[in-house]
Amino acid sequence: MPDFTKIYYLKDGNERQRRAYEVLTDYTIFEKLSNYSPVLAGTIPIEIDIESSDLDIICEVDLRFEKEFLEEIMRSKLIPNDVEFLVEKIMVNGEKSIVLNFMLEEFPIEIFGQNKPSTEQNAYRHMIAEHKILQEKGEKFKQKIIELKKQGIKTEPAFGMLLGLENPYEDLLKF
Repeated sequence: MPDFTKIYYLKDGNERQRRAYEVLTDYTIFEKLSNYSPVLAGTIPIEIDIESSDLDIICEVDLRFEKEFLEEIMRSKLIPNDVEFLVEKIMVNGEKSIVLNFMLEEFPIEIFGQNKPSTEQNAYRHMIAEHKILQEKGEKFKQKIIELKKQGIKTEPAFGMLLGLENPYEDLLKF
């Protein structure tokens, strides 16, 4: 299994993974977020992305200091001056979270921060479980997931449909 806490595995991946690696390294995204333990999660690392899939970067952010986090992002020029972005403060599973969305070249980028280690956040835990399931179930299963995603079904519900899970967001965490 690749070390998903680093992005080096992307440079030997499929075409979209290699392109994601180029964009992330050209804009030094992970270096600029290094104080927040950034991890690329979601569908691109496990090769079940579709054309509209974004680069989900999860971070450990002490939300008592969210103003400082946002100021550091602006100071570091993580988001180029000519790029529009959206910042949202939301609750996810009862936890305060912050989300930044913007575009870099052809990729929608989502930076998601919660006050817990990146590898303990559900996005990372779901991705690891999904990766293990994909390894076990093989290429046909993977293609079925991709087809469901192309039909507009989100990743966890797609796994839930194919695996018969009642609550895929919770049940995937048990894998």
